[in-house]
Amino acid sequence: MIHHFDYRWATYERDGSTRLVTTEEKADSSFAALPRYWVAESLVHERLSGHPGDWLLGWRDICRSTDERTMIAAMLPVAAVNHKLPLAFTPHIRLLCAAWSSFAFDYVARQKVGGTSMTYFYLKQIPVPFPAQFRSPGFQGQIVEHLHHLITFDYSADCAQLKAQLDAIFFHLYGIDRDDVDYIMDAFPIVKRKEFSKLGEYRTKRLVLEAYDAIVLGRRNGAPSNSPAGIDDSPLETPK
Repeated sequence: MIHHFDYRWATYERDGSTRLVTTEEKADSSFAALPRYWVAESLVHERLSGHPGDWLLGWRDICRSTDERTMIAAMLPVAAVNHKLPLAFTPHIRLLCAAWSSFAFDYVARQKVGGTSMTYFYLKQIPVPFPAQFRSPGFQGQIVEHLHHLITFDYSADCAQLKAQLDAIFFHLYGIDRDDVDYIMDAFPIVKRKEFSKLGEYRTKRLVLEAYDAIVLGRRNGAPSNSPAGIDDSPLETPK
């Protein structure tokens, strides 16, 4: 029911069937995906006692290295989840969500996962930048801002461009040079094939490389950072 930056990816119908949520439904802030099972709200709050904020970070347990993407994580408003959506608890929930959703992280995950389950055993072996590393390159503010637009479905923003900018940032944070970025993006053949079929080009790769080059150019020109001095993990407004 989740996908990258999207906790309303799919929904159940009352007859038990499932379907993807439409773009029109996602544009309606009052629309909520319908679950298959229900748990008492009081029990959810009891199990999450001491958890600050109204958001959780989870990921799909079921995955394969041959899928379109291997690691699929998302932030979601507090709700009951089952064992196929494991949760991670951290004060830096937005930074970790962005990192886990990046092509850089996903490429490493594809080399690690040997079965069909993204277990804690695998996940704890895959490197993620420390929170302090986001401050020095000046990327932190951009990550938080882009993630906010993507999660809250701000359709005034170009979502494809925002995602590409996030991916470019993480390629820089991981210290990956441009030639390797080019290679890694081609290591996702299903993404490439679908975009060529739909758009006539591998748009995501083009946008990521353009964003990567823009960061390099900005550094050469001494572009100032718009990142705040401290890590901003203030709660997002929970959709109603």
